[in-house]
Amino acid sequence: MTNLNTYQINEDIKLVIFDCDGVLVDSEILSKKVLLKMLTKLGAQVTGEYFDRHFLGYSFNHVSAKILEDFTVTLPQNFRKDYHQALMETFSAELTPTPGLKTLLSKLSLPCCVATSSSPERVKHALKVTELDTFFTKCVFTCSEVKKGKPAPDIFLHAAQKMGVMPKHCLVIEDSCAGIKAAKSAEMQVVKYTGASHLKNKNLINSNVTDDVVTIHEWIQLFDLAPLLMSKD
Repeated sequence: MTNLNTYQINEDIKLVIFDCDGVLVDSEILSKKVLLKMLTKLGAQVTGEYFDRHFLGYSFNHVSAKILEDFTVTLPQNFRKDYHQALMETFSAELTPTPGLKTLLSKLSLPCCVATSSSPERVKHALKVTELDTFFTKCVFTCSEVKKGKPAPDIFLHAAQKMGVMPKHCLVIEDSCAGIKAAKSAEMQVVKYTGASHLKNKNLINSNVTDDVVTIHEWIQLFDLAPLLMSKD
């Protein structure tokens, strides 16, 4: 893991791309709670550690395939709809932004956008419930818009193209192995954020992925890494 004190972000960054779940919103711990409860009822005894290693940052299609492969459980046709409804209800009652995020966004000097594996409905609801939607008007991109989800680079390249910024000028903020791989494959700079509940005091990503990826635990550290990101106003 790269030392925060020695890591340097290039000064030619023109766009900050945020993942949503576990980065903008503290949602992964809620998603885990809802999904594991529903899977248990189907006979798939998925542990929290398994969820962290194989589900974080991935699309629902990937999760479904992984459950079939490792637990020989085929999800019912209505599972996705039922999971979505249960999760939206939980989000409405419990979802919060990650600590200090709104302060960071209010001080950010560069354009920013969202690139997520979540469905359009889920990310829209998450941003609205947490009152983050005002920071990301017309700049939210989901894997439904590309052929391959993370860890393929498609979603980040799509977001950069839509925002009119070359990949080499983008900085990605991610929390998952899949997201970090995707950002690196897109040849973008990437910072790992571990300030959400599901990553506190954990090291879930293999060292061969994070050798040249710096980790921040608090949003204020992003400005320490790159003072140019902070507005002077």
